[in-house]
Amino acid sequence: MSNEAYFDTSTWDPRDVVSGGARRIPIRTPSGEFSVWTKRVGTNPDLKVLLLHGGPGSTDELYEPFDVWFPRAGIEYYYYDQLGSFRSDQPDDPSLWNLDRFVDEVEQVRVALGLDASNFVLLGQSWGGLLATEYAVRHQEHLKGLVISNMMASAPEYNRYAREVLMPTMDQDVLAEIQRFEAEGTTADPRYEALLMEHHYALHVCRIPVDEWPDPVVRGLTHINNAIYVPMQGPSELGLKGTLEDWDRSADLPSITVPTLTIGGTHDTMDPAYMEWMAGQLPNGRYLHCPEGSHLSQFDDPSHYFPGLIDFLTGL
Repeated sequence: MSNEAYFDTSTWDPRDVVSGGARRIPIRTPSGEFSVWTKRVGTNPDLKVLLLHGGPGSTDELYEPFDVWFPRAGIEYYYYDQLGSFRSDQPDDPSLWNLDRFVDEVEQVRVALGLDASNFVLLGQSWGGLLATEYAVRHQEHLKGLVISNMMASAPEYNRYAREVLMPTMDQDVLAEIQRFEAEGTTADPRYEALLMEHHYALHVCRIPVDEWPDPVVRGLTHINNAIYVPMQGPSELGLKGTLEDWDRSADLPSITVPTLTIGGTHDTMDPAYMEWMAGQLPNGRYLHCPEGSHLSQFDDPSHYFPGLIDFLTGL
């Protein structure tokens, strides 16, 4: 199947996208002031969605399919590369790569963009979902709604799912080789990446045939800043082993009272049953399941991902 089929471009008119253009926002940090890149698309005074990309250290490019769907639904939304990511400043300062500072950065971006509880929806996928959850625990008074896409509320539970569900389904000789690369710190070896691509990414990250992966997926992977990704995520792609390894907000979900949508896919790297459980813990939670989807369900199951997401957003 071609990339165009996944994007459903046959019914998309690029003129539907009304962009306010790019804007750099100054960010205060303990190491000085830097700037981050944002871009507004569309205009809706009552519904403004800020997109938190994955990684950490990835880019906003993995949200490009939203350009096919959100403008037609009248949703205003903001691309945003977090500090250290592709279009934003990339300081060489490891002290900046911690969860507390990223939460503070999101709050500064919110203020600069003029978002508030009357219109502000925070949507995060993967690491962005972790960051959005953490932001909501601390600052939900500023939110109109929250979307946690393809991210569990507990790193230990994510690691358990990888260990008990995903790893046993792999070729065990391949798994042993992958783990040997990780143990030896040789994950830059092309063989490591090739094994992951065939036995993990192609099954659980994006299920479009690898030789047909959409350009935003290829670009997004190419532009990851490993100086952020590796310390926070860890050297392993099978679970989370970096500084975020012990992060767990599962017990705090009942305190998030704003309307919240959790999204999971059958083939996700994250446990879809857990993400459905999350929705039940949230006082105003709802779960959206993508039966054909993986971690990037906006690419490999858009026919379920976007109608369900748009229904939630426009119903706020």
